[in-house]
Amino acid sequence: MQGKLVEVKNLKKHFTSGLFRKSYVKAVDGVSFEIGEGETFALVGESGCGKSTVGRCILRLIEPTSGEVYFNSENILGSNGNLRELRRKMQIIFQDGDGSLNPRMRVFDLLTEPLRVHRLINGQSREKAAGLMKLVNLTPDLLGRYPHELSGGQRQRIGIARAMSLNPEFVVADEPAASLDLSVQAQMLELMKRLQAEFGISYLFISHNLNVVKLMADRVAVMYLGKLVEVGDAEKIFNGSAHPYTQALLSAVPTTDPSARRKRIVLKGEIPTPLNPPSGCRFHPRCPEAMGICSEIEPRLQEIGTGHSVACHFAP
Repeated sequence: MQGKLVEVKNLKKHFTSGLFRKSYVKAVDGVSFEIGEGETFALVGESGCGKSTVGRCILRLIEPTSGEVYFNSENILGSNGNLRELRRKMQIIFQDGDGSLNPRMRVFDLLTEPLRVHRLINGQSREKAAGLMKLVNLTPDLLGRYPHELSGGQRQRIGIARAMSLNPEFVVADEPAASLDLSVQAQMLELMKRLQAEFGISYLFISHNLNVVKLMADRVAVMYLGKLVEVGDAEKIFNGSAHPYTQALLSAVPTTDPSARRKRIVLKGEIPTPLNPPSGCRFHPRCPEAMGICSEIEPRLQEIGTGHSVACHFAP
C-alpha cells in the first residue's frame, strides 16, 4: 500500500430504537482500516452488516457515534470549520442512479450544481458540463434531458460524472453497478478503473458481489454484524481465506467453469439482530467450527501473515 489517504479508527454508529424504552442498533461497532493513495479497498458482507453505514460515516453524511476518521492526516470528525473544503475531495457514487438524481433537474443542472456550490463555475458551465459528459462516454446532447429520459446505465454515468466534477481524491462507491444489467455493469467498472488510473482516485468499494470485488479490489475487508472479521490483500482473501464466514461467502460465488467444483458451505440459522448481538464472537451461533470460547470471548482482529488479519480464535 502506498501512502495513507484515509484512516478509520474504532468507528462506531449506534442508532436509537424504540419510543418509550430506548435501545441501540449497533450498525457499526468498532471498525478500523486504512486506504492508500490510488487504492481500491472493498467492503463486503451480507445485506445489513453495516457496509453502507461505514461509507456514509466516513463522509459525514451521517454522524458517527464515536471513533476517528482521518483524511490526509486531518481528523474529519473534528473539522466542522473545514468540512466544505473536505467535501470537494471526498465524493460518493450511490447504488440507485435514479433515486440519487433530482427528477426535476436537467442533466446540465445536476452536473453543474456541485460547481456552483463550491464557486468553481467561472462562466464556463457549458464547457465543463460537456467535458464531464465526455469523461463518462456520454454525448453533450443529453445535457437538456431529465433523469427519467435516460437509461439506467446513462443515469449511473451521470452519477459518476457528478462525483468527478470536483476532482475528488477519494470516492465511496456504494454498490455502483448492482442495479444494472451485466453488460452495463462491465462498462461501469471499466469506466471506474479508467478514471482511477487517470486521476489517481482512491475508492472505498462497497459490494456484496464477490466476482465484482475480485475484479476491482486491491484489498478486501469482510464485515459481519457491524464488525470486520477478515482484512487482507484481495489475492489472499480469495485464495487463502481464514475466517469461516469468509469461506462460506466464497463457497457461494457462482462460477462459469464446470471443472471448478467447490464444496458449498451452508450456514445454519439467521443473522442475529444488531439490537442484541451475541456475546463473544458475533458469528459463533452460525459458525460450523464454534467452540465454547467463541461464545465467551470476542476475538480481536490480529495479523496472521503479511497484509492479512483475521478475527477468529482458531485462525491459522
